[in-house]
Formats: sequence, C-alpha cells, structure tokens
Amino acid sequence: MIYLIMGVSGSGKTTLGELLASRLGCRFDDADTFHSQANKDKMAQGIALSDEDRWPWLDAIHAAMQQARAEGTTRVFACSALKQVYRDRLLDGLEGVRLLFLKGSPELLAERIGKRRGHFFDPKLLQSQLDTLEAPGNLDAQVLDVRKPPEQLVDEVLGHDRSA
Repeated sequence: MIYLIMGVSGSGKTTLGELLASRLGCRFDDADTFHSQANKDKMAQGIALSDEDRWPWLDAIHAAMQQARAEGTTRVFACSALKQVYRDRLLDGLEGVRLLFLKGSPELLAERIGKRRGHFFDPKLLQSQLDTLEAPGNLDAQVLDVRKPPEQLVDEVLGHDRSA
C-alpha cells in the first residue's frame, strides 16, 4: 500500500507521515527532499513555484512511488499536491494509492508556519497555496481535520479511531 498525504504547508504532512510510517513499520518520504535547490531557493525568497518548476519535482516523486509499487513495499509519501493535475501526474498508472488530505483553517495553518524554524518555506507563500488548492472530494481522498492530534489522525487512517 502506498499512502500519499497532501495539503498546504503547515497542515502537518511530515508529522503525520512520520507517525504513520512508524506505525506501519515502513519508509517515509517527504516531498521536500525531492525539490531542486533552485526550487528551495525560490521559495525561501518568497517566490511561488510555477508549474514548470513543479513538473520535474512531481515526476521524481512519481518515480519513487512507482519504485515502491514495483518492490511491493508499503511506503508513505507527503506532498502538497495542491492541484488535481498534480495529483493526476503523481498517481498516473499507480493502483491502490491511498490519498489523505489534511484540511485546516488558514488561521491555524499560519500559526503553525509561524512557529517553524529552519524551514525554507516563506510563510508569506501560504496564501498562494490556499489560492491554488483544489481540494479533493471525499470520494477521492480521506479528509483529515488538522485540529486533531496527529496520533488520532493515524488511528483514523488505520481504521482504529479510539473516540468511536
């Protein structure tokens, strides 16, 4: 099984991805590690990436997902995947990928981003991500409320919601 965690910056993709991978005993790959240095430099300067900037990045993530599928391994990926066309590119030819959408209010997301230290993402870019976001429907993705503790979200993903 391949899990793809998506959402805007500050939604908790890395936190959830690391916890989920730990619980599943598998590898976690954060999309940030697939960015070119040029992309990271642009974002650090507060410059939003263009689609042309994103295509090689998305293709690298897709290749890693294909490799995991070919190996038959469970793997967790985190990627903003803001537009449907990005998700289509990431999922092209891949069966059985579970899409998890982290959803939160702009205020909470901004608060979280403001507390991060040492990350290349300029907090001023949050609004551009929110403007770009094409949220998947409930049939396409499991929607997760980022106000909940990460451990509870992992339980929801794995079907073991303790609050039920």
